[in-house]
Parts: sequence; structure tokens; C-alpha cells
Amino acid sequence: MTNVEELIPHRPPFLFVDEIISQSENSLIARRKVRPEEDFFQGHYPGNPIMPGVLISEAVFQTGALFLVKHLEGSGELTGKEVPVLARISDARFRSIVRPGDELTIEVHLKEKVLGFYFLKGFVKNAGKRVMDVEFGVSMAEAPQERKA
Repeated sequence: MTNVEELIPHRPPFLFVDEIISQSENSLIARRKVRPEEDFFQGHYPGNPIMPGVLISEAVFQTGALFLVKHLEGSGELTGKEVPVLARISDARFRSIVRPGDELTIEVHLKEKVLGFYFLKGFVKNAGKRVMDVEFGVSMAEAPQERKA
């Protein structure tokens, strides 16, 4: 199994995908265990912890980045000098609450490719129940150069 950190630049505490479950030419499914000790639970509804919707969204976008990198690896289009970036978000809908201990299944499906932009539909489920869906676009951008001190 591929380590998620080998594919995208995100790192804890801002990495919201634990593993890739499966992939095909036009989709990728990942998983995320929502840990009770995550820092954001301390301040987001203390006493009634709820995962912020923006972080659920970020999990979908990171899954989209994983899809894009795996897709481009498969076609031989990656040079290793680029990083996946979010290009567009539309039609985000939240359907249920995510709490500590939940295990999220995150799916992204390719809708279309236009001039280097990949437009995806993303879904998040918890125990088979829909949590969120969103449409978004990702592309590859040149990786920033290391700054010299």
C-alpha cells in the first residue's frame, strides 16, 4: 500500500487522509479515522465535539490530490517538480455530523478533464451514511523552490 505522505505534501496535523483503500482510472477511495485527541475538538463545540466542515472538505480535497497524483503517475505525466492544488469548489453540501471515533470513507470520481484541470465529484460517508458531497477542481502547480536562509 502506498504511503499517503509519499504522494502529497500535507503533514500532520493537517493531513486528513490515513490510507488509500482502492483506485481505478477514474476514481479513488480513501479512509480517515477521526481521532478523539485531535486538537480542533478542544475548541470546536467543547463538550459536544464536532469535526469542522472545512476539515471534512479538506479531507475530500486531499483525496482529490491523491487521485490526481496517482492518475498522472499512471500516465507517466509526473515530473516530480509539481504539487497538486485546489482550483475550484462548488455545490458543497453537509448532510450529517462527524464526531470523534468516526471512520470516514472518502470517494472522488473524475467528471471531466479540461486543459490540465481535473473536475471531480467528492463524497464522504460514515458507516455508509452520507456526510458530505462537493464538486471541485484540482490541478498541478510548480512546487515552490526551497528558500535559502
